Amino acid sequence: MMEGFTGWPETRARTYRERGYWKGRTLGSALHETALTTPDAVALVDGGRRWSYADLDLAADRQAAGLYRLGLRAGDRVLVQMPNSAEFVVLSFALFRLGAVPVMALPAHREADLRHLADLSEAVAFAVADTHAGFDYLPLARTLLDRAPSLEHVLVHGDAAEFTDLAEVYADREPPAGPAASDVALLLLSGGTTGAPKLIPRTHDDYLYNATASARVAGVDAHTRYLAVLPVAHNFPLACPGILGTLFSGGTVVLCPHPSPDAAFPLIAAERVTSTALVPSLVLLWLEAVEWSDDDLSSLDLLQVGGAKLKSEVAVRVAPALGCRLQQVFGMAEGLVNYTRLDDPEDLVLHTQGRPLSPDDEVRVVGPDGAEAAAGEIGELQVRGPYTLCGYYRAEEHNATAFTEDGFFRSGDLVRRLPSGHLVVEGRTKEVINRAGEKIPVEEVENDLLSLPAVSDVALLPLPDASLGERSCACLIVQGEPPTYAEVSAHLRGRGLARFKIPDEVRVLRALPRTPLGKVDKNALLRQLSAHEQAL
Repeated sequence: MMEGFTGWPETRARTYRERGYWKGRTLGSALHETALTTPDAVALVDGGRRWSYADLDLAADRQAAGLYRLGLRAGDRVLVQMPNSAEFVVLSFALFRLGAVPVMALPAHREADLRHLADLSEAVAFAVADTHAGFDYLPLARTLLDRAPSLEHVLVHGDAAEFTDLAEVYADREPPAGPAASDVALLLLSGGTTGAPKLIPRTHDDYLYNATASARVAGVDAHTRYLAVLPVAHNFPLACPGILGTLFSGGTVVLCPHPSPDAAFPLIAAERVTSTALVPSLVLLWLEAVEWSDDDLSSLDLLQVGGAKLKSEVAVRVAPALGCRLQQVFGMAEGLVNYTRLDDPEDLVLHTQGRPLSPDDEVRVVGPDGAEAAAGEIGELQVRGPYTLCGYYRAEEHNATAFTEDGFFRSGDLVRRLPSGHLVVEGRTKEVINRAGEKIPVEEVENDLLSLPAVSDVALLPLPDASLGERSCACLIVQGEPPTYAEVSAHLRGRGLARFKIPDEVRVLRALPRTPLGKVDKNALLRQLSAHEQAL
């Protein structure tokens, strides 16, 4: 067992095996099984390049052998910062086969976060593209190699300069014996908006279940053509069901280098893409772009939306505009994933964030007093189950507060649970503005603000106030003529909002800053408010 990893209690682990959630297979062996069944089917499309399942399976084996020849061993951590490319997929499976553990960084991360991740994981190698989206990663690699004591190798896709060319890390010999299914397969990053990222250990057993069960819920099969547009190191496009769920089902993964409609729409048309996944900010962008696009999107059958709550005012627009079904996804890299089901009534699809993936996801909604909230009341979501972590990697102090005494993960998400088991996300435990003792639920007001015709995105923030404690400030992204404060107030009153919930201040911004995972970075926004934008 890897040092710093907290495993499941044996009684629960035994239950998960007996009930078939954990099948004793590794991620690398699951790909091999698909390749044996359909060796000639197209597994991967990256621009003009195509890999059959047999090609991908062989490439993973040869790169695993090359990494072993380079000196990597089972249990070694490798910091992976790759864009959406076939090289990311091959390298990931090579590491899975070898038993080395990828630490899934995102292309947007820079020195501070990468240095933290390298030090925390004691990574021995850093895998990176030479350039991406106009950014040169080689100077960053040099700095990281100089300042992270554990790093020994830099593997580069593209112009490697003085480093090791990833294209040459291949060997024809058989790779060594692989890991056990109970071993840690990868380390994902926590998606919070504050502090340095924490590392989330996922085992082969639990992550394989995550991917394959998600594939069943999303209707993925050999006919699926999945467009990966979000950064593929993120849990959502990687395994919900994402790349892994598609490959384990015999479908085709089409890699998109950028989530903009200019990049994605032509790929949907040319590759006859059937499903993809977006965050809400991109849904808004796609809904605008489809009005002027001539690309044929008729093959698109399913749009998954997650990463943040999709407001109902936007959800209702998806099917009419894009001509596809909507599946809301509410999950976390720590484990629990909720999906609206493909046969759910429209009301649940539009207005909830789904219900838990597994029959053995133990979910409870807890009030401020620590007792379970009554049905329909708002409380913090706590969970444990067959694919939810039991502890962050090397984070004993944080784990002491992040988990209850009986092993439930405190998610920090505020939800309501409906009789159907579906959850409605109401925000975060800290996303409630306390205005003169009155609690303003941020998500509710943001949803009502988004119903303004000119408003395309919104963030509601607390600002310090000498008399109120906190006053509320609505930051709006608008199309066309911005509404006046009087118009905003009248609109919200017309929707029945209580007076104390109407923002004290409204500001129109050009853009909302976002974290590498696509969530609004409200701390960064607070720092920027006084810059070049003007209060109404």
